[in-house]
Amino acid sequence: MKVLLLAGGLGTRLGEETSIRPKPMVEIGGYPIIWHIMKLYTHYGFTDFIILCGYKSEVIKEYFLNYYTNNSDVTIDFSNNQIDIHRNRCEPWKVTMLYTGRNALTGSRIKQARHYVGQEPFMLTYGDGVSDVNIKKLLEEHNRSGKLVTLTAVQPTGRFGAINIQADNSISRFQEKPVGDGAWVNGGFFVCQPEAFDYIADGENVTWEKEPLCSLAQAGQLGAYKHNGFWHPMDTLRDKMELNELWAAGKAPWKVWED
Repeated sequence: MKVLLLAGGLGTRLGEETSIRPKPMVEIGGYPIIWHIMKLYTHYGFTDFIILCGYKSEVIKEYFLNYYTNNSDVTIDFSNNQIDIHRNRCEPWKVTMLYTGRNALTGSRIKQARHYVGQEPFMLTYGDGVSDVNIKKLLEEHNRSGKLVTLTAVQPTGRFGAINIQADNSISRFQEKPVGDGAWVNGGFFVCQPEAFDYIADGENVTWEKEPLCSLAQAGQLGAYKHNGFWHPMDTLRDKMELNELWAAGKAPWKVWED
């Protein structure tokens, strides 16, 4: 089953970081965030990726074109123009990189992968968030539901600590960054049947999260897999800092794979 990764947006809230690279290439612990996402899928046996590129697509292409040699022991014999690879530490990945346009919206980017996906189910997620979602259980829920699309529903933590103030102004409970207001939100990590492409109109101005998903819901073809574990987008520099701190401390919940 192929995995589509949305990687074409500008990521303007990350400031200078995304002036030189696309958002999915911003690093956590020395690795692009898209690498972390791909490692999660690989842990569950999904290694065939289609990256939907746009803004600064050349940075993504150069990274994966050089990934094999950059992660191998190499001897270069300049006298006879020969390169020997002695040992590689590469992933078992097949990576297709599609340039889907600089300004295309998410639905329009997805629609352009139809030819590469064919008539098979596929997975889909965003290239800018990490999670410890169990991909195997997500797929099982999708197959059980019989829906055309299943999304992973999450409850993000609040941005601020929560306190309970009593009538005498004493604080009875303090909780740092609790779950927000209890609402479930779209956390990405979709499983889709190929018929989902039919819900995406042609053109570059179609947002996946608007017309297509709304139409699927109205048709009774959109299901949810509730994930109560870790989920964290990287929308701001603060998010980047928090994720890097978790990685540096060896406490990254999304790292479910072995080194």
